[in-house]
Amino acid sequence: MRQIWKSFRALYFASLMMLIGSGLLSTYLALRLAADHVDSLWVGALMAANYFGLVLGGKIGHRLIARVGHIRAYATCAGIVGAAVLGHGLVDWLPAWIVLRVIVGLGMMCQYMVIESWLNEQADAKQRGLVFSGYMIASYLGLVLGQLILVMHPQLGLELLMLVALCFALCLVPVAMTRRIHPAPLHPAPMEPRFFIKRVPQSLSTVLGAGLIVGSFYGLAPLYASQQGLTTEQVGLFMGSCIFAGLVVQWPLGWLSDRYDRALLIRCFAVCLAVAALPLAVLTKVPLEVLFVVGFVCSLVQFCLYPLAVAFSNDHVESDRRVSLTAMLLVTYGVGASIGPLLAGVMMNMFGSQMLYAFFSLCALILVWRIRPKAVTNMHQVDDAPLQHVAMPDSMSSSPLVAALDPRVNEQMVQEQMQTAAAEPEPEVDPQPPVDEPAFEGPPEPLGPEEHPHDLSRARP
Repeated sequence: MRQIWKSFRALYFASLMMLIGSGLLSTYLALRLAADHVDSLWVGALMAANYFGLVLGGKIGHRLIARVGHIRAYATCAGIVGAAVLGHGLVDWLPAWIVLRVIVGLGMMCQYMVIESWLNEQADAKQRGLVFSGYMIASYLGLVLGQLILVMHPQLGLELLMLVALCFALCLVPVAMTRRIHPAPLHPAPMEPRFFIKRVPQSLSTVLGAGLIVGSFYGLAPLYASQQGLTTEQVGLFMGSCIFAGLVVQWPLGWLSDRYDRALLIRCFAVCLAVAALPLAVLTKVPLEVLFVVGFVCSLVQFCLYPLAVAFSNDHVESDRRVSLTAMLLVTYGVGASIGPLLAGVMMNMFGSQMLYAFFSLCALILVWRIRPKAVTNMHQVDDAPLQHVAMPDSMSSSPLVAALDPRVNEQMVQEQMQTAAAEPEPEVDPQPPVDEPAFEGPPEPLGPEEHPHDLSRARP
């Protein structure tokens, strides 16, 4: 694992900076609107806009990468995201903030795609699981550190927006200074919604429910904590502890998932979430100690749903469809995460802040009703099921290209399905070197006046 960190530390650092900025921005906006006594519906709409941008970016990001290359696409999106972040400090009109949040989500998804393409290019086939684990740890750690910044700087001034923009500027450095060539262009495989709705309906229901819950949590939990009387420092600690619970639970969850029926585990965790959220759903004023303990327990459970659903669905889908399955699951999650904050925001606006955890409990009860282990026929279960459980980053902090890093997805299928639509070379560029020759031997030839050091014509085929 030490060698993995050493080899991929630049890309992990870029991911860490991105998630620090993203996590801090979400909590800052919620607290800023709470301080201005803005309706919770607007807070939910901002988080929904962010997830909508992430879903949209998953559809168009690969086109930008294929057109201008990985480094230029990453630098362009990082610059646009940084400008959009600072735009929140220049404009106080909330509809404009919604547009800016869409832009932030879209640009970040493109950055995820670049990083995951590079990780896949550099990772050995036998190390994909460890590389993916490091990526997940960097993602969770970034989200936690973003919350802890509020503990050190509780004032909700423009300095925090500058700090978020600073994080997106720093995430440019390791990618812009790389001496590696562009990785082979990857593109998400086409989704097959009708097929997967018939094949893995319970998994899709779980993923949709997880999106509803987790999307609402990131968008509205800071507002809920603020309305419970917590200071900015306490809100940062509350959010940081809850997100840290999502990281801690992944390893015991993997042990359980590989040994027990996954449909039964999903239903059990849904029951636990419905029960655990009840105290916060019923009590209008919660003691600080109870809030932290119950919030931590709820997060332990809610962050289990998505990884379990992914593992459960992979058990019932053939290897040649798992790339498409990953894209389908992420889009389903994004749809839920776009709708959840809006619904929860309406409930909080009408009935009070405690309705956030009432919404969690309601979604969990729907999953208890929807997930029926006895209805699983195992007719399409793959021969090597149960497959290895892999911890998955939450909150759409990955793109459809993450299938290339998932060790459950056959590497040959990744090559066939995710590299067949690479951008066609322009007619004036030099032909690529033969496949049986190494791409780089000896010092590079001097560039001509019309050539660029990151020209796609020099990319690996």
